[in-house]
Amino acid sequence: MARKSRKQAETPMPAPSLYVYVALYIRLSVEDNKKRGCSVENQKLVLDDYLADKPDFVVYDTYIDNGLKGTNFHRPGFQQMLSDIEAGHINCVIVKDLSRLGRNSIDTGYYIEQYFYAHNVRFIAVTDQFDTADPGNLHGGIMLPLKNMINEAYSLDIGRKIKAQARQAMKDGDYIGARAPYGYRKAPDNCHKLLVDEETAPVVKQIFEWAYERVALNRIVRNLNEMGITAPSHYKKSTGEITSPGLIGSGKWQTRTVMKILESEVYTGDLVQGKTKTVDHQQVKADDDNLIIARHTHEPIISHEVFAAVQEYRKQVCEESRVKPKSPYTPNIFKGKVFCADCGRSLHRQRAERKKCPDIYWFHCLTNSRVAKDTCKGVMMQETELIATVIAILEKELSVALGMSLPLFQLEARQKQKKDGLKSQMSAKRQDIEKQRRLIRGLYENFVQGILTSEEYFELKAGYEESITVLSGDIEALEKGMDALDDQLVRYRAMEKDAKSLAQDHVLTAELIERLIERIEIDHERNIRVSFRFKSEFQREAVK
Repeated sequence: MARKSRKQAETPMPAPSLYVYVALYIRLSVEDNKKRGCSVENQKLVLDDYLADKPDFVVYDTYIDNGLKGTNFHRPGFQQMLSDIEAGHINCVIVKDLSRLGRNSIDTGYYIEQYFYAHNVRFIAVTDQFDTADPGNLHGGIMLPLKNMINEAYSLDIGRKIKAQARQAMKDGDYIGARAPYGYRKAPDNCHKLLVDEETAPVVKQIFEWAYERVALNRIVRNLNEMGITAPSHYKKSTGEITSPGLIGSGKWQTRTVMKILESEVYTGDLVQGKTKTVDHQQVKADDDNLIIARHTHEPIISHEVFAAVQEYRKQVCEESRVKPKSPYTPNIFKGKVFCADCGRSLHRQRAERKKCPDIYWFHCLTNSRVAKDTCKGVMMQETELIATVIAILEKELSVALGMSLPLFQLEARQKQKKDGLKSQMSAKRQDIEKQRRLIRGLYENFVQGILTSEEYFELKAGYEESITVLSGDIEALEKGMDALDDQLVRYRAMEKDAKSLAQDHVLTAELIERLIERIEIDHERNIRVSFRFKSEFQREAVK
């Protein structure tokens, strides 16, 4: 019997890929900020230096999580990297050291030993000299779990030390807040010591005197605004203690601001700290057993007797309000939508109770009574009138928007034509990208064979990669254009449905207002101006 050729029986093996597509992962936690060697820039330098002599390593993307802890893997950059791995774009992950990937020993071990392995992803920790492609690095042995356990223990130990340090400082009578309470300032030579602020302490004293005399909160606020006293946030802005625009506010005193001052024991010379605690990275109210009270730590602005009397009166007011029988308000369908055209403040919804007829609801501006007298022209409108007017305006505007646009079947046909054109452009650009990648592969072959020098190879490769980046950006823009066309059709159908519902039922609901209306403004003469959520793209479509 003739012997079969071994060559005929063998199946040819596929050629290995010439390139390793790399994800560079960088993480910097809050506690690492103080370590110069851990900065984002330093980590990037280490990774770039590692790749300098590896022309077959192609960086697909760099993923950065700045200010996020290593014990939690729900980080935006890390999750995006996992998505790209599962999409097949990455076959190697490189970090500066093992702790950059994570400080949770169980989860870190899972990603290195199971997840990356299952997705054929090589993992490299540069300064730890760890590479899953190197059989000599004890992969799967004792070193990897041991290092991960050390990293996790380090992270937990730092957190415990910070909390213990802060609580000990509280017990020692040190003020640990970021900014001094209104009425005080921090000592120039000790940021944990409070000194009386001679400029604002009299304001605090006056607020407590009014409250002691049983002046209502609204009246106290109005007094402060009419006297022209700068609100706490604006005062602290002037001293440089507050710089963030989000913390500055309107510049007017509010009832909440006054209430916070009246509830604070700090003005009696005592420090009561630990009212909040951190749970899952969120500040929450703590139980009384978490409080730390230090007596006579700084100069008081008011006496304990005045403070206790104010608290007793405020408690009495709350109790009286709580026991007073109340009938529930009807739902406010305009919640967060109605504003005064003169001062810009949100209008207050007030009820006038009637025994034999349904209650009447009004919208009116509180600026003159809450902020200062004669600072606004004032607005008042009955809710039924507002509803009827808004329905009429909505019916008209929807009719105009839909009537001037193309009929739905024509719009769908035109959108399909546009989408086909976008798909054609995307296909052409994807072909261009593949062409650039083939050219890069050819460059590498020429480099290995000595036809190109290292300098020529990297220069030409950079040019092709730049072209790929530009083409990828073009494709992303085209995809967004297609999504916009789809969204336009969805909005058109929704508008059509809302218009029919409003025309048939003449009923205005909170859901309808939320979908269609951005803002409603009412002026002193009860003129109404409505800003809509839907735009005029359908009208523009009709004239193209």
